[in-house]
Amino acid sequence: MKTIYVKKACLLAVAGLFSAASFAQSNQSSVEGTTLLGPSSEYRTWSIGINAGVLNQSNILGFNRDGFDKLNHNLGYSAYIKKQISPSFGLKAQYLGGKVGGVNENALATQISEFETKTPWSVALSGEFLLANTNWRFFNSFIKPYAAIGVGALNFETTTTDAAGTNTAASQTKLFVPVDAGFKFAVAKGINIDLGYQLNWANQDFDGQTGTPYKNDLFSYAHAGLEIALGDGSKPYLGNSNPVATLKKGYDELKSERDALIAANEQLKSEISGINNDLKDDDADGVANKFDKCPNTPAGVKVDGAGCPLPEIKHETKVVEKIVVTEEDKKVVDEAIKNLEFDLGKATIRPTSHESLNRVAALLIEKNFSLKLAGHTDNTGSMQTNLRLSKERAESVKAYLVSKGANASRIEATGYGPNQPIATNATAEGRQQNRRVEFTLY
Repeated sequence: MKTIYVKKACLLAVAGLFSAASFAQSNQSSVEGTTLLGPSSEYRTWSIGINAGVLNQSNILGFNRDGFDKLNHNLGYSAYIKKQISPSFGLKAQYLGGKVGGVNENALATQISEFETKTPWSVALSGEFLLANTNWRFFNSFIKPYAAIGVGALNFETTTTDAAGTNTAASQTKLFVPVDAGFKFAVAKGINIDLGYQLNWANQDFDGQTGTPYKNDLFSYAHAGLEIALGDGSKPYLGNSNPVATLKKGYDELKSERDALIAANEQLKSEISGINNDLKDDDADGVANKFDKCPNTPAGVKVDGAGCPLPEIKHETKVVEKIVVTEEDKKVVDEAIKNLEFDLGKATIRPTSHESLNRVAALLIEKNFSLKLAGHTDNTGSMQTNLRLSKERAESVKAYLVSKGANASRIEATGYGPNQPIATNATAEGRQQNRRVEFTLY
């Protein structure tokens, strides 16, 4: 009757733990804080376990009781330390203690009627396999079936009772083989509830009965306890980590990065296409489409800074004048270069530059000079952006001078971007010098 109650209690406990684990599954992650194909140092790999349970000579296979039909259910206790080698395999060193006993109510006069074996200690080294972490179907391993097998040393002292009385044999230490199976439930980060059933094959002296037909003795240990991971609590426990989940997380991250790069590449292509369209000069009149107010000008027609044709002026005689640029003329141009400022990142001329540009326009009108405007930038930003900005700034200066009466056909505006630096781009001072519009009178 006691055995039936114990079995019912164990079944109820298992059912309750399965229910609790199923509710916890949506709130835990087996891959938190790890990287794709990362080293074991990203995990906690050491753990300790403590448990207690029932020691007796019964077993779920129903054999090898050696005639003891009335079994004593005694308290057993154990502890272990484990090194997790991989998500599915670990090595553990286990201690087990307690006592095992039984009664043969139908014993003959020559047979042992009762025995009690005390096991002060035992130590065993076992290999433990976590079955859930070897199967891709268990994506997040919250309920982990496990099995373990090992070998160790068992210290025991057996007291037997027969018709002649009670006899206690000398304490012995013999080899034994523990085989363990059960379930682990990941109820918290690095904490598992451990429910298991352990069969232990021991030397035939264990229950005091030796010789044929008594072979190696078998006793069981049904237990429940806790397994606690050791080490840095911010790291996940390797025994709770499913490699499939880790690989899936890494794949998702790589896919997100790839999608972001594709989107950025498409956006960059669109921006470059827009810049190229702005820099196009479909009618080849020297004025970009963006600034050309008279598109489709016939080839060879001279235009002003807005791209519109200039009125034709016929001269009966052609007078060739020698152009002389004086130091005073150069000074006017140098002052205009020095005072020339644009809005940040734009081709808009600031009002503070107008006065000196007005003097340049007057000089061009008065002496009929030709002027070459060369726009330059530093190497900050993309090549396409810098070429566009340098061209636009040179065109903007040309348009301003033309608006003040200068001859558009005598002004050439070109943008070189960052291709002709006059100083290093490695310093702020150097980049400032490289951002310029050069004026060349001739």
